[in-house]
Amino acid sequence: MSSLSQPADSPRGLILAIATYVMWGFLPLFMKELAHVPPSEVIAHRVLWSLPIALAVLLLQRRWREVAGALRQPRLLGMALITAALISVNWMIYVWAVGNNHALDAALGYYINPLFSVLMGATLLRERLNRAQMVAIALASLAVVVLTVQLGRLPLVAIGLMLTWGFYAFCKKSLPLGPTQGFTLEVLLLTPFALAYVLWLGASGQSHFASGSLADTLLLIACGPVTAVPLICYATAAKQLRLSTIGILQYIAPTMIFLTAVLIFDEPFGAAQMIAFPMIWAALVIYTLSMLRGAGARRRAMS
Repeated sequence: MSSLSQPADSPRGLILAIATYVMWGFLPLFMKELAHVPPSEVIAHRVLWSLPIALAVLLLQRRWREVAGALRQPRLLGMALITAALISVNWMIYVWAVGNNHALDAALGYYINPLFSVLMGATLLRERLNRAQMVAIALASLAVVVLTVQLGRLPLVAIGLMLTWGFYAFCKKSLPLGPTQGFTLEVLLLTPFALAYVLWLGASGQSHFASGSLADTLLLIACGPVTAVPLICYATAAKQLRLSTIGILQYIAPTMIFLTAVLIFDEPFGAAQMIAFPMIWAALVIYTLSMLRGAGARRRAMS
């Protein structure tokens, strides 16, 4: 691996990445204010109000031609439709979870995500797992079993977020577009459906936008920047940081969601969670140490 593909961490990239994960960490507080709005309506407005921001960034970067070209490629459009559908379902589960007092389950899902990605690499891409990775995945799996047995049900929110984000990230790798261009294309493809749904809600008198309170209208408009700004910041930061650095920083958001769920939303943190979450944290420590050792070995090999 060349030094170009694994750049040294830049202070600007580090600040942007931390800011991104902190914004995602505070997102439940914003979404809780929209708990009375159906998740489908919230998602529709996330799409509609993200589009102008994404297009403005593309124009500033002078990369709109890449998206215009992608619209003329049926195979690429098909791939983008799959990623757009996956991220829509992920958003839907997340918004529903926060609004229905399952933010703790959402935190669990985002904690497990990195380990699920490693497992996908092993099963779908035939990547070899080292011993530490196998131990980490086993611990995380056992934590899910503990929750299932103790609670008498599968943690469906956590599993749904894990699956949709994991497959989204996997499919996104095959999309030959930059992060901002890919996000813009996904939003473009979702816009006709979102617009039709919002218009139908308005015509049937079920809309919370404009016909509802001023606060609801402003919050739904704010869904655009709340969605697009962190994603664009992340796309910029990722180019200026090593993969190992991003791997560690990604735990900021679920940790903030976890603390918000327990300390602010007062969600129940019973015996099952007291067993399962430390197991997840132990798995992440093992995984992170293994990742750092691997990155160090690669740097020594290059030098």
